[in-house]
Amino acid sequence: MRSIWNGAISFGLVSIPIKLVNATESHSISFRQIHVSDGGRVRYRKVCELDGEEVPSAEIGKGYEEADGSIVPITDEDLAQLPLATAKTIEIMSFVPAEEIDPLQMDAAYYLAANGATAAKPYTLLREALKRSRKVAIAKYALRGRERLGMLRVVDDVIAMHGLLWPDEIRAPEGVAPEVTVSVRDAELDLADALMATLGEVEMASLHDDYREAVEALIVAKSGGAFEPTEAVVEPAGGQVIDLMAALEKSVRAAKASRGEAGAAGGAEAEAQAEVTPIRRKAGAGAGAGAGTAAPKAVGGKKSTAASAKKTAASAATKKKATTAGKSAASKSTSGAAATKSTAKGAAKSTARTTAAAKKTGAAAAKKAATPRKRTSA
Repeated sequence: MRSIWNGAISFGLVSIPIKLVNATESHSISFRQIHVSDGGRVRYRKVCELDGEEVPSAEIGKGYEEADGSIVPITDEDLAQLPLATAKTIEIMSFVPAEEIDPLQMDAAYYLAANGATAAKPYTLLREALKRSRKVAIAKYALRGRERLGMLRVVDDVIAMHGLLWPDEIRAPEGVAPEVTVSVRDAELDLADALMATLGEVEMASLHDDYREAVEALIVAKSGGAFEPTEAVVEPAGGQVIDLMAALEKSVRAAKASRGEAGAAGGAEAEAQAEVTPIRRKAGAGAGAGAGTAAPKAVGGKKSTAASAKKTAASAATKKKATTAGKSAASKSTSGAAATKSTAKGAAKSTARTTAAAKKTGAAAAKKAATPRKRTSA
């Protein structure tokens, strides 16, 4: 990459020769101005107001216009004689935590490359010191005719510098915040948190400029003569009252469906059928009622009292029936258990008797077999 500035980093008494390289590039598509009737190129020409002649770049200098319209010429020699210590030096003033830098101050970004073999060691020293301290360096430097503020930090194995706006160049956000007082309920914050968690994180490297790609495709199509214009579908906007809770609920469902999460099956169908219902809350509802819980309808009069009495009587009758049924079931269960126990005892006694009889018969048979038989004389 081509360097745009050569100088040195001043780090106390350490001087590190470096080259400044642009860290970003623009991919935006630029257009030329043309004459609509014939397509001819329209160019800007620098013309002197006094003689009306076009002035070449080599003859163009700088000048400061005062309030009365007169011009004070300023030459490059005049600027070079100013006592600017940072003309060729990035002078580090302090080291601070990165979170102390307001992102609003950040401007252009550059890479700082070590300029020569002798710069490698002090360059590496500063880089490793920044890594270990987890801080950024605040520095002053001069570029394109003015002194600037910068922030040095480590990106991979390279020291990068972000140009910073001076503190007095940041405008105060006066009159930007909503002027009306708005209260946000816990239920709405919970849904917002759920939506944030569902959307999750994104691979920054996967993001790209869809509009630029569409413009490039348009240019290719028109240059090939195959372009067919189509009307863009524009969603109606404005003048609609948005139910915030409903919008959040739909957003969570849509995000889950797009990520293919469990429970999102039929999410598209639910999304198509679901009508957003505002969550109402009656004034004077109890403090213990949860956010988003509808208050019960207030009813009164004799009709309400009679209905309540009937409901109470029906409830008492139901409880009495349930108690009676429970007692009957318990009684049956007890009788059944007693009968079962009695049957079991009888069976056990019968088995014992049979076993004893069998033993007695066996003993008699054994005794008979052991007794010697008397011989019969011839």
